[in-house]
Amino acid sequence: MNSANAGWRLSGEPKVTIAAENVRLRYTVQRSSGDRWWKRGSSTSVTGPVLRGVTLAAREGEMVGLVGLNGSGKSSLLRVLAGLQPATSGVVTASAQPQLLGISAALVPELSGEDNIWLGTLAMGMTPDDAYFAKERIEQLAGIGDAIKQPMKTYSSGMGARLRFAISVAADPEILMIDEALSTGDASFAERSKEAMHGLIARAGTVFLVSHAAKTIEDMCTRALWLDAGTLIADGPADGVANMYRYYAHSIALGKHEAAKKALASATEAHPPNLSIEY
Repeated sequence: MNSANAGWRLSGEPKVTIAAENVRLRYTVQRSSGDRWWKRGSSTSVTGPVLRGVTLAAREGEMVGLVGLNGSGKSSLLRVLAGLQPATSGVVTASAQPQLLGISAALVPELSGEDNIWLGTLAMGMTPDDAYFAKERIEQLAGIGDAIKQPMKTYSSGMGARLRFAISVAADPEILMIDEALSTGDASFAERSKEAMHGLIARAGTVFLVSHAAKTIEDMCTRALWLDAGTLIADGPADGVANMYRYYAHSIALGKHEAAKKALASATEAHPPNLSIEY
């Protein structure tokens, strides 16, 4: 991933903070060719596409939702955009290092939540003074009560995700990427996290949010990207894309594959993705 000290700005347009051009990703896995589990078989390499020429650009002040069925490439795209997974081909350029929730923060399971707040905020570049003053609001946003004093290895997956989210937002990154973190926690946490992200957006940040719930994308995002089998199907206003995706997913669940096929075509026609990037 290429980085730049400043983003790209057209006259009168918000700054482009991150862009991907014709990004492709292929994974290679080993499969055994043995015909019985008790016989030793030779292994073969099988390569399959995960991302198929994805092109996009996001600007400051945008909250971009990613929707798609399991295996559509949403999480892989986030990892490539964050620079954690090298693309097989294509180019990703960012104005700052993206923060991928739950991966960038170097937290230690044996340490308490309090200690991990200190460790995580310093690891993300905050000064000791900033980390000290951020501690209280991180604890309030995470909302895990006295568990903050216990080792993180004793936390449920939801509690850990809430603490990582609170640390990541407190660091005030220019580009924040969240993969399903908001599916954990109660309604109160969901409201607090929504306010925190809107605060980040108001400070001219860019947020990417992956969620299987079209309603979450509809409620929280300004724009949505729909991935299907590694291909960017649609790119447009969050409510329009989320509604089309909801109908598609419902059709798939009911086995109405012809209706689902038509929904894909309609979404591409209504909200075609950009095939080239202009800065």
